[in-house]
Amino acid sequence: MEKFISILRGINVGGQRKIPMTDLKSLYEDLGFQKVITYIQSGNVIFESNKISVDALEQMIEKKIAEIFNMTVPVIIRQLSEMKNVAANNPFLKMKEIDIDKLHITFLNEIPGRDIVLNIKGYDYPPDKFIIKNKEVFLYCPGGYGKTKFSNNFFENKLKVKATTRNWKTVNKLVELSAK
Repeated sequence: MEKFISILRGINVGGQRKIPMTDLKSLYEDLGFQKVITYIQSGNVIFESNKISVDALEQMIEKKIAEIFNMTVPVIIRQLSEMKNVAANNPFLKMKEIDIDKLHITFLNEIPGRDIVLNIKGYDYPPDKFIIKNKEVFLYCPGGYGKTKFSNNFFENKLKVKATTRNWKTVNKLVELSAK
């Protein structure tokens, strides 16, 4: 069994697209996943599964959510080792005067094309900053994530991938809970 962390996009935000975490946990268990743990209401689920492709897991979960809740919810999955790597290698942590409470990670469902990544680097909305590494966008939003132009929609539209964002505290808590 391998440990995975799934992050769902756009559920239980502002009273919209509600999926109770107890129901989400049951859905994962019904799919045959083991040691299912949910964390906060925004759709973070830690689980164990026999090793199959991440793409297959994402599709399986998205299909089951559509069947049960009648809504399309993008699901992005990382193996525990990948999530640990993200938490250990945030490039903003090496910079001076960074407020870690203003750090976020936008998780992408795939590595965007190189030309697309080069084009997006031209966007500059100070004081907010971003760094793209593989399937993650590391964000620093000193004015708060709610005010940044570097939203999920921005990255999905510019990078042509699915995306969902979590704050730095949540990323670290998911790694911590996964270690249990």
